[in-house]
Amino acid sequence: MTLAFPTFTAGMVLSISLIMAIGPQNAHVLRMGLQRQHLWLTVAVCAVADIVLISLGVLGLAQLGGLSDKLMGALVGAGVLFLSVYGWKAFQRFLHPRSVAIEGGSAVVAEPVSRRQAVLSALAFSWLNPHAWLDTAVLIGTASLAYGQGSTVFGMGAAAGSVVWFLGLGVAAFWLGRRLNSLHVWRALDGLVALMMWGTALWLLSSLA
Repeated sequence: MTLAFPTFTAGMVLSISLIMAIGPQNAHVLRMGLQRQHLWLTVAVCAVADIVLISLGVLGLAQLGGLSDKLMGALVGAGVLFLSVYGWKAFQRFLHPRSVAIEGGSAVVAEPVSRRQAVLSALAFSWLNPHAWLDTAVLIGTASLAYGQGSTVFGMGAAAGSVVWFLGLGVAAFWLGRRLNSLHVWRALDGLVALMMWGTALWLLSSLA
């Protein structure tokens, strides 16, 4: 256990550092938290989706040398389409926010989301983003090789890091939802999400050149 604990910690630190940057997946969790719609279901699905990618990386992709060019190209194409569509939806919300009066101001009225829609959206944000495959599966899987027989412990640490991150993000989104449910905050968030998603889509397209 003397060696196992540092290995576990190394996996956790790497995992958190890779997913810490605000990306489409994290922005989606924040949005669901501010909407008060299936937040913890979204957190759970995102964490499980990351654990699946980490397991693929540690147990398989690292030994295979990563993703094939064809599979990577297909993921990039799907990711560009997905990010472009959701970026457009966020931009439309930015242009035409819907609000109702509440005590102390106005709040955005969110369109109802079913549990099935919440699960599918979380999976799409998790698995249709090529960055998730590169960062979570390929990079963590490759890094685990440096620990030899301890690669499984490293992967367990990475999985734990993902769970810790999404739980913390869920708590933050829940806390912010009580304080920042205003029209101005929602417009700023939607504008940021649209720019971020379109920027990521353009970056992905440039990677195909």
